[in-house]
Amino acid sequence: MPCLRLACVALLAVLSMQAQGRTLQARIAKVSTPVATLEQVRVRLDWPADATEGELMLQAAAVDAADLGYRWRHVSWHCPLQRTGPDSWRCDGVLRSGRSKALRLALDLGAASTDAVLSDGPARFAVRRSAATPDLTTLDLTRVPIVWLQALLAQAWSEGQLKAGTLDGRLSVETSTGRPLRIAGALTARAVALETADATIAAEHLGGRFDIDYRKTPLLTLLAVDGELRGGEFLAGSTYVALPDSPVGLRIDGMQRPGQGWQLPTIAWSDGDALVAEGSAAFGTDARLDALDIRARSANLEPVRQRYLSGQLALFGLGEVALDGAADLHLQVQDGRLARADLALHAVDLRDPNDRFGFGNLEGDVRYASNGQVDSELAWQDGKLYGLDFGAARLPLRSNDGILVFREPVVLPMMGGRLRFEDVSLRPPAGGEGLDLRFALDIDGVDFGQVSKAIGLPAFQGTLSGRIPQARYARERLDFDGGLSMRLFDGTVEFTSLALERPFGTAPSLNADIAFEDLDLMRLTEVLDLGSITGRLDGRMDELRLVDWTPVAFDAQFRSDAAAAKRERVKQRISQRAVQNISSVGDASFVSSLQGRLIGLFDDFGYARIGIGCRLANEVCRMSGLDGDPGQGSVRAGSVRARSEQDGFTIVAGAGLPRLNVVGYNRDVDWPTLVERIAAVGKGDVKPVVE
Repeated sequence: MPCLRLACVALLAVLSMQAQGRTLQARIAKVSTPVATLEQVRVRLDWPADATEGELMLQAAAVDAADLGYRWRHVSWHCPLQRTGPDSWRCDGVLRSGRSKALRLALDLGAASTDAVLSDGPARFAVRRSAATPDLTTLDLTRVPIVWLQALLAQAWSEGQLKAGTLDGRLSVETSTGRPLRIAGALTARAVALETADATIAAEHLGGRFDIDYRKTPLLTLLAVDGELRGGEFLAGSTYVALPDSPVGLRIDGMQRPGQGWQLPTIAWSDGDALVAEGSAAFGTDARLDALDIRARSANLEPVRQRYLSGQLALFGLGEVALDGAADLHLQVQDGRLARADLALHAVDLRDPNDRFGFGNLEGDVRYASNGQVDSELAWQDGKLYGLDFGAARLPLRSNDGILVFREPVVLPMMGGRLRFEDVSLRPPAGGEGLDLRFALDIDGVDFGQVSKAIGLPAFQGTLSGRIPQARYARERLDFDGGLSMRLFDGTVEFTSLALERPFGTAPSLNADIAFEDLDLMRLTEVLDLGSITGRLDGRMDELRLVDWTPVAFDAQFRSDAAAAKRERVKQRISQRAVQNISSVGDASFVSSLQGRLIGLFDDFGYARIGIGCRLANEVCRMSGLDGDPGQGSVRAGSVRARSEQDGFTIVAGAGLPRLNVVGYNRDVDWPTLVERIAAVGKGDVKPVVE
């Protein structure tokens, strides 16, 4: 039977008067209040004769506070009932609901007011109702675990799961007949943690103070939040935000209709000079972003990367990039897709702390529109890419139906030459597809000597030129069609099958095939400080793979070109120092059929052929020489002794007198050891081995 608060007071009064010296029970099918409904209620009161108090047992099969989202089953409350006045009672005891943890409930019930306190250790949730304002309930929260509000949160956000944190504050609940349920007041949150089941949204250690106004009718739910956040971090998709300890202003106005997602007509964010933003948003029933219109400004980009952009930048391997300057952004999303983006940069410096890249004094804007055409222009004063400096450039941009293109070719000065970019098009991530960038590239007259110095190579001299008809960056991989050509040591070096993975990410890798033709050995050995070798050199390095710019695999073969040397009338000679260095690197000895004891008396020797190879896999270099396939293990030079005929390979085949052959004996060489030997050659720390 329906029973209001005063009727319940009267019931307890009757029970207490009639229970003197006996036990009374009451069964109530239903108790309805504006806040909650109790079903199948049983009340039992034991009050011994002449006793000052009785024992009250209250049980309910179900307690539903539907508007607040709370539903309890098998509720029981046992407490000593005391009369505190003519029309007032107090009962303080243990409250249980099913298998949930037992709590303590203290109830002060009088003709003028009702006070209830639910507690668990230091956590205290107090409810007060007054007969003078029967439609108003006041809630006081003291160190209340935020998980107690899970059901209330689910009313507004069913996917959210509260994990940790506490709340303090006061809320008023208005339940006037014919008017919306209203919950309003101020709350202070500490160390809040929450997440969704799919972990796309999560938060840790959030704190703040908020004024809240929540209203609900069968046809409309309204929510207003106004306050400030202090510290903590949260993740929404790939957007990671690490809040400062200083206050960040936040205002959100939201509305939701049955069967629809939340509409947020007002969003405001204020984080000092770092970021100020305002706009609106709309979400689908699955909490995915449907629409967004937001304007943001940063007068100081330096803290923005750490606080707001690290998650997005990390997708491109730029999570630690340093920013300086100012920027404005206008962003629009429609139907879950980016519709428009206007980014204006003001004296922005962008630097990678690992010195992989950098741009100085970025100025201008970048405008994107999914439909129609809009032009913009971006420029920088200077830049750097993996140690390579390039000059000022201007990028004339055009957004054409969702594709960003260059309105005209762009020439970029670099290391005494130039790079010319043509047919550049960029498609932003959309529809489950990531960023897609395509371009053609001409390289003309780049000084390879400057390049070598910048990237820590020996002082090679030459120029780098070539054309890449198309390059494509997608799924963190940059593939090049065509190849690059370089004039080096009076010969040519051709790069083909170029591909670069994770260029700015973790462990970037490079794949390429390289062909060498007619390199001047004299100029090459002078630069490498290897000794002196005259003649010409051809070679290949197939299936080269660098991981984090360290070789992990390749198949390399280098051979002297006797025909080219003869054609150019160049004598093929090798100095004893070069022999020593080659012997050190190739795990070899130098021998002669007739004059072994006299070799140390000569400064240089004639040679017929030079050949050395390495097939690198699993940190082992499978060595080979003039004998061809490193797996054959035979030596054709009859002047080499029996040991070389069985398991050696010829690196240098001598010619003339004294005849000198250099033979390697260890085909499988540990790659780190081989690198150490090459480094020792550069330092001059090698000794000859004479047999």
